[in-house]
Amino acid sequence: MTITPVEASQAARKICELAPIVPVIVIKDVAHARPLAEALVRGGLPALEVTLRTPCAVEAIAEMAKVEGGVVGAGTLLTEADVKAVKAAGAKFGVSPGATDKLLDACEAEGLAALPGVATSSEAMKMLERGYSMLKFFPAEANGGAPALKAIGSPLPALSFCPTGGVSLQNAETYLSLPNVVCCGGSWVAPQKMMDEGNWEGIEALAREASQLPR
Repeated sequence: MTITPVEASQAARKICELAPIVPVIVIKDVAHARPLAEALVRGGLPALEVTLRTPCAVEAIAEMAKVEGGVVGAGTLLTEADVKAVKAAGAKFGVSPGATDKLLDACEAEGLAALPGVATSSEAMKMLERGYSMLKFFPAEANGGAPALKAIGSPLPALSFCPTGGVSLQNAETYLSLPNVVCCGGSWVAPQKMMDEGNWEGIEALAREASQLPR
């Protein structure tokens, strides 16, 4: 089902509004996918971004898509082929480090909610011109962090952001206090060590803590 840029962005915003933190997940073992998703959802973080950085990422998305209450998406989208693969696997949204016309065309053609990444005001303006008002700010800390987003917000009040990259439990609240921040992307809620140990209760606790961050 083809959707417009505005629809793709509005759908992404609704997903971003589900919780203050969107876990940014790297899955190295597909056996971890389902119990990880279940732990994160139980902890109050239903929107899950699985990055396409490992060979089993698409398979992991398919497993996570089976978890009740979860809304699974794909991160590190780079190509049209990526978009088609993750949509077929059950992804409900896509996140990219930057944005190209071809990539966004593919998301719209596949009916995939899209969260394109920007790092500058010019990139943000280009996305707004196309119809995208919900954007990923990446890499957040390297690009000036919360002060940079606050400064961007004054001349571009129509835009909202999900800052990702260097966001932690220690600084997430600073980002979330900004009026143009809907949520943050963070990897600390799904640490590799806990996954390797099968410590799903520990991950649930991290998720619960993150889900209660004020915004």
